[in-house]
Amino acid sequence: MNTVSRVLLGASIVFFVHDLTFAQKKLDFAQSWGQKQSLTVRTNQYPGWADGAAYLENDVNDSRLYQVDVKSGKRSIYTIPAKEGTVVYVENNDIFIRNGSGTAKKLTNSPEIAEQNPTLSPDGQYVAFTRRSNLYSVEVNTGKETQYTNDGTDVIYNGWSSWVYYEEILGRSTNYKAFWWSPDSKKIAFMRFDDTKVPMFPIYSSKGQHGYLEETRYPKAGDPNPEVKVGIVQLNGGKVTWADFNEKDDQYFGQPYWAFDSKNIMVQWMNRDQNNLKFYQVDPNTGSKKEIYDERQASWINLDHDERITYLADNRYYILKSDKTGWAHYYLYKLDGTLVNPITSGDWQVTEIKRIDEKNKVLYFTARKENSARFDLYRVDYSGKNLKRLTFGEYSHDVNVSPDGKYFITRYSNVSTPDRFALVDNQGKVVRQLADSKAADFSSYTYGKTEYLHIKSDDGLFDLPLTITYPTDFDKSKTYPVVFSIYGGPDAGTVKDTWKGTGNQYWANEGVIQVSADHRASGHFGKQGVAYMHRNLGHWEIIDYSTIVKWLKSQSWVAKNKVLITGHSYGGYMTCLAMTKAADVFDFGIAGAPVTSWELYDTHYTERWMDTPQDNPEGYKAGSVLTYANNYKGVLRIMHGDMDDNVHLQNTTQLVDKLTDRSVPFELMIYPGSRHGFDRSKSKYDFNERARFYYQYLLEKPLPNEFK
Repeated sequence: MNTVSRVLLGASIVFFVHDLTFAQKKLDFAQSWGQKQSLTVRTNQYPGWADGAAYLENDVNDSRLYQVDVKSGKRSIYTIPAKEGTVVYVENNDIFIRNGSGTAKKLTNSPEIAEQNPTLSPDGQYVAFTRRSNLYSVEVNTGKETQYTNDGTDVIYNGWSSWVYYEEILGRSTNYKAFWWSPDSKKIAFMRFDDTKVPMFPIYSSKGQHGYLEETRYPKAGDPNPEVKVGIVQLNGGKVTWADFNEKDDQYFGQPYWAFDSKNIMVQWMNRDQNNLKFYQVDPNTGSKKEIYDERQASWINLDHDERITYLADNRYYILKSDKTGWAHYYLYKLDGTLVNPITSGDWQVTEIKRIDEKNKVLYFTARKENSARFDLYRVDYSGKNLKRLTFGEYSHDVNVSPDGKYFITRYSNVSTPDRFALVDNQGKVVRQLADSKAADFSSYTYGKTEYLHIKSDDGLFDLPLTITYPTDFDKSKTYPVVFSIYGGPDAGTVKDTWKGTGNQYWANEGVIQVSADHRASGHFGKQGVAYMHRNLGHWEIIDYSTIVKWLKSQSWVAKNKVLITGHSYGGYMTCLAMTKAADVFDFGIAGAPVTSWELYDTHYTERWMDTPQDNPEGYKAGSVLTYANNYKGVLRIMHGDMDDNVHLQNTTQLVDKLTDRSVPFELMIYPGSRHGFDRSKSKYDFNERARFYYQYLLEKPLPNEFK
């Protein structure tokens, strides 16, 4: 026998079906934190393809890797080819190479000097690396080293990024690497950074008897940036060829892209204001450059845009990814910079190229088209015609396309459906279901359901997305506290219509409503939405978040004085701003490593949205938490690592100074030895303290023994 309860949620109606034929059970402590199996089970995983006719399967039972024939389903043990399994790595400061069979060979012998980012050449014959800010390579067979630069110092780096490039332009995944092999393995392009004029920021470590200072060249908003040159070296050494740019200009360079035939390299250039992007085709033999693309936007252009250029193997065309229309789309260009045609268009966002079928002139890509909180796979002709969705249902899909493009594997879910896996052909037909993580006794559990919905912005222009996880025994006649978890950065939305696991179920059992939400500039509404942030960080985010919280507090089942906002980094900034500028809306906050005033953060990130403090003083003032410190009320907990080299502890210290001038209560936790992410040794303490805060202020009862 089933009973159905109806709950009205704004414009949405949620139906909870209660099966009364058997007693349901709640998740215990370990299950609710994902430490023990409950609603879902471990399934086989599908990491890729052996070839076009067989996919790979990691068996959950025997931990072995198999290849599975697409047509028959027959599987056999997969052996990684020796060449594919070759890896290079650093051990005790020296470089080693290991082939697929596990045989290792030492390539360098300088244990007293750290060697960094060993990178195998495309032909597998050489390894490039940096040592003491200079660029080298070593021949795999002979161990012969070639040194390409010799002017590296503590402020000049060859092939090793300056901090702001590592953090904001080339990306953390590079581990400071700033060199790139040509496809023919005969050249290496690299960036040379001169940090001489970049201000030094001291970070104090309290370790030992006297402590020590860690000094980092960190350009804060408005400061001088590193001077950068783009160089190309021949494999066998010789004079560096420098691309024809003036390193004294106030400029940025994005990741360069080699042409397939290695005859030229595309260099991305951008002005300091970050609203003009140019591509230059550079001759690697002479350094001469030719401008082939020029894009300007009224707000800014993202230099760190993934997939900016994708060369086609025919050496005639490239595919450009740009959000110049207000939405990210793909465009087909000739190598000389002539636009052939847009490949995609419309009020939706492309996300990633999955395969290019050059023979049939078809592009396979993922996009947020049907729903901005979901990802789907599509195919489209180069001409922009015959666009077709290949994935299915109201799910978000994570796909892996076969090498020949005839099939793909999708991992799909939504907020109410645990992960499933399916094999699908390139016409969108499901060949077979592969795995389902939903536990056999799923229906025997009662748990907090999650809903995906939208709230209209105050100005009526946007349907703001959010997810709500309700308490396990949700009763609309009762009232519940709310935990509002956010990040909030530009084009960095966190709301996705995917299965959330069980990590939110402990607090659902304890009667806490959990909300995740995104604002108009989070990426759900394209670049035209993100552009609202131009020159006024903090403004629209707080307006939209306040709109959502006011809607929550208008519901009969929300406790009116118990809404807690929490986030880290930009989310910490949002939390501190909410507890000051919007203190009449938010009641409690837990802020991790917050930016508290934007002139304290780095040039490239901050100026992208805000311009310089010299050009936009009012915007910096309006976006600063310090401006609104006198409005603070409620209870705010601030946490920061004392050695954070990204968002410096200086941010929290200046806010603490303001708050202590007023003698208002707040909590402060400094984690010694921690960077922007807190040290692993502090995780348990931090976890328990967050729980303590929830129990003390939201639930008003003692912390259970499980946390002690």
